[in-house]
Amino acid sequence: MDELRFATQRDPRLRILIPLVVAIAFLMEQLDSTIITTAIPAMAHSLATTPVRMNLAVTAYVLALAVFIPLSGWFADRFGARRIFILSLAIFTISSALCGIAGTFAMLVATRVLQGIGGAMMTPVGRLILLRSFPRSEFVTAMTYMTMPAILGPVIGPLLGGLLTTYTSWRWIFYVNLPFGLIGIVLAMRFMEDVPGDAAITFDFPGFLLFGGGIAVLQVGVENIGRSALSAPAIAGLFLLAMALLAGFALYARRVTSPAVNLGLFRRRSFAIGTLAGGLCRIAMNGTPFLLPLMLQVGFGMSPIASGSLTFVISAGAIFVRVLIARLLRSFGFDRVLIGSAVVGSAALAGFALIEPDTPRWLIGAYVFLFGLIRSTQFMTSNTLSYADMPAERLSQATSLGGLVQQLTVSFGVSLSAVLLSLVSAQGAALTPARFHEVFLLTAALPLFALPSFLRLRPEDGVQVSGHRRR
Repeated sequence: MDELRFATQRDPRLRILIPLVVAIAFLMEQLDSTIITTAIPAMAHSLATTPVRMNLAVTAYVLALAVFIPLSGWFADRFGARRIFILSLAIFTISSALCGIAGTFAMLVATRVLQGIGGAMMTPVGRLILLRSFPRSEFVTAMTYMTMPAILGPVIGPLLGGLLTTYTSWRWIFYVNLPFGLIGIVLAMRFMEDVPGDAAITFDFPGFLLFGGGIAVLQVGVENIGRSALSAPAIAGLFLLAMALLAGFALYARRVTSPAVNLGLFRRRSFAIGTLAGGLCRIAMNGTPFLLPLMLQVGFGMSPIASGSLTFVISAGAIFVRVLIARLLRSFGFDRVLIGSAVVGSAALAGFALIEPDTPRWLIGAYVFLFGLIRSTQFMTSNTLSYADMPAERLSQATSLGGLVQQLTVSFGVSLSAVLLSLVSAQGAALTPARFHEVFLLTAALPLFALPSFLRLRPEDGVQVSGHRRR
């Protein structure tokens, strides 16, 4: 009977249907983090505000995500993962419709906050359902489906947003979520199994205020790096306040039995290395979807459509890696794949410094595709390692904490790239190709800092998932 403990083993259809539903949720959440960026001028004109103020609509969504992701594990344990997943899908879908009909800037910001709350619950709980539906020997398959939307979303978002805004209306960047959300809700109600909640679990409200407040302040600081809204001392003050709140939570969490966020999960080697060391690589490689279009447009003079088409090729790598990743892990193990992808990823980032305005378009496209392969390999492998050895009873806490770190690496990656770009082009100097090349070379160093942690991995780490047996 034990071999039929998992839903996907009892009903083979669920091997496709459950990942499909979760992938829909992940893709919607990831798209909405970036799709609005290219529509900001049109939205500002329609809502009688300025493009600078419109950035608040972006920040409000990301901030709500960061603050409420830690709540998702508690809600899933308390009320049942399936119930919370369906509720979060409904909140996200309804708030998307409200964003589309927003008649004022204030209404748009408020509905974006609501959308972020839905997304914050949707993705970690979807990840939890996916992991509970597959045996550990099939975690690579499950995590591949889960990671692909996270890789595709930031790349597709700006291009799709630009197309919808140009040929329809900016309101359609929100309406496009409606059919996907409704399909996801119907499929989740029909095919997902519920795990009963534990009514005895209490919510750590003081811990949530400390941790959520620290993450919120940190996110605001990160979002304002490279912008003129706040001065440098004000941003430094935000970072100090965030560190104080998070340090206060760390001290507080030692004295309570069930803290809002279980930092003790980082004592598990595979989770800590996959999440934190993998996060360093994510920060470096998540800056590329921001830097590359800027270099192609500002530095090389390409049109937005031309640069968007080339940047989009990054996502094609994710599709091919899905086929290769299981074989790579079975042949080499987590440690060697992570070390190799970090080193090659560093070299690939540095390689962007060799691309010049006269480089043939096909060659740029081929190189971007190669980078997408390397980036997807690193992301999928580190993400899978994070949960490979996690006990089943800790998965809800782990998916919440891991999801939060993953969300932060996106913001950190873009902000780091923006800061480096402003530093190398000090005193208003023109953004020439050489300036972008310098930033790519600087970010290329970051994955190398993850190597000492990857070298700490042992051959047995994640072996139930990878199937690798070293002689």
